[in-house]
Amino acid sequence: MLLDADLAELYGVETKTLNRAVKRHRDRFAHDFMFQLTEEETGNSRYRIGRSGWGGRRYLPQAFTEQGVAMLSSVLHSKRAVMVNVEIMRAFVRLRRILATHADLALKLAALEKKYDAQFKSVFDVIRELMTPPEPPRKRRIWFVSDD
Repeated sequence: MLLDADLAELYGVETKTLNRAVKRHRDRFAHDFMFQLTEEETGNSRYRIGRSGWGGRRYLPQAFTEQGVAMLSSVLHSKRAVMVNVEIMRAFVRLRRILATHADLALKLAALEKKYDAQFKSVFDVIRELMTPPEPPRKRRIWFVSDD
């Protein structure tokens, strides 16, 4: 999913322009193409999302699914909108391929684990550990020591 502010930046338009275009063509955006985030869902991202002149967004952000992003090119009539849409669709396809590959590996690993006994359990545990994404690195604190 992509937020309206992020998409507007990619398309080179203001967020309100993007949302106005969507409102004018509301019939093209089914409920599974986009939805409005709740206050709770937006709580942690308030500082990342664009702000209005009075210090906050007037409306909660819209989140667009892959189908919603595809539909945006039909309501934003610019060459850039079409080019950006093509690249976003390619990114979604690459992401689906990566997820499918990962799912296939997990299924094959489970089948092998059932086939072989406990002697290979440690090997399967290591492989499963290698398949899990690493945790994001923690920020290191920088300490300054004086010569006093």
